[in-house]
Amino acid sequence: MATTYELSDLRALEAESVHVMREVAATFERPVLLFSGGKDSVVMLHLAAKAFWPAPPPFPVMHVDTGHNFDEVIQFRDHTVETTGVRLIVSSVQDDIDAGRVVDETGPRASRNRLQTTALLRAINENRFDAVFGGARRDEEKARAKERVFSFRDEFGQWDPRNQRPELWNLYNGRHRRGEHIRVFPLSNWTELDIWHYIRDEGIQLPPIYYAHRRKVFQRDGMLLAHTRFVTLLPDEEPFDATVRFRTVGDATCTGCVESTARTPEEVVAEVAATRVTERGATRADDRISEAGMEDRKKEGYF
Repeated sequence: MATTYELSDLRALEAESVHVMREVAATFERPVLLFSGGKDSVVMLHLAAKAFWPAPPPFPVMHVDTGHNFDEVIQFRDHTVETTGVRLIVSSVQDDIDAGRVVDETGPRASRNRLQTTALLRAINENRFDAVFGGARRDEEKARAKERVFSFRDEFGQWDPRNQRPELWNLYNGRHRRGEHIRVFPLSNWTELDIWHYIRDEGIQLPPIYYAHRRKVFQRDGMLLAHTRFVTLLPDEEPFDATVRFRTVGDATCTGCVESTARTPEEVVAEVAATRVTERGATRADDRISEAGMEDRKKEGYF
């Protein structure tokens, strides 16, 4: 009699992600994995290590660096690269500012977050990457919910949500012409809670800002933002100390935090299970530009 084995939901997600990564390695010539040091990219790198073990992942990792990052995240990024031996490529927004390709914003609400698109597309073209792994998940934001696992980008790096390829029976179409590329999202079907369950179960290390700690913060537009050297306070804004953690990590000028006492993965799992607001909806000022802010940026070539 044949034996039937049932995977847990989490192991099924892991198997799906590993399958996607192996498909990319078999199909594309020059893939790269976007790695910011954030929780989703850390999980992606962990999955890549599993997918190709005992060999190392057959692609480099790339960080699009705004220059306005949290110090703890950059330290974690460099430590991870050193301990895993992966090759790191850094595409700097500052290089594009210095070359006159983009103009740095000024003023108290200035952010380099949108400028990352130019740095990302430049690095893809310079390195001739034909597949780019990203850590986006469909539960994060409605524009990202429209993405396929293999998401086609034209020769300008742009995304057309009406021009999506079918993915029936987990069959992925990576066909593209020279100059075009595919964004690949192996975590598409994961949720924030799935990510934290996996981090807990696998013992994955993260930057310490993902756990509760004391930090100087200030209130702006209904969000708590870290008071860093990259932020200019408005006249009515006063910094104060609070115990907070970050649910997502991005440019320090637009990434908010939440008050929390969760200091372990188990405590974060319990906290995330009780929340009803996505991490981007609660803590990313760049997503509040307009109702279609994320979709507009993705059409331009954003993550």
